[in-house]
Amino acid sequence: MDIVNDVFELLTEFPSEEKFGLTSQISRCSVSIPSNIAEGSSRSEKSFSHYIDISLGSSFELETQLLIALKRNYIKKEKFEEIENKLVEFQKMTMGFQKTL
Repeated sequence: MDIVNDVFELLTEFPSEEKFGLTSQISRCSVSIPSNIAEGSSRSEKSFSHYIDISLGSSFELETQLLIALKRNYIKKEKFEEIENKLVEFQKMTMGFQKTL
């Protein structure tokens, strides 16, 4: 949820011409991360693992989109690194949890 909040704050600084492009894509995949975990938590362990896979995929997708935003100078390197560190931590923790299922 912290990642989603950070991303939404970041998106307020994006150019208006990106509203239906990169901004929309970043917004959707950041929300997808916790949403898939929440949805999968009510399922069987096998199904939950699938939803975790989707969540992880969204986190890697978000990382890539933020790299694109960085290269387009829509975000500052420091802010990118802050969110990237949170994403890497999430990915490690989530992969570790998934192994226990």
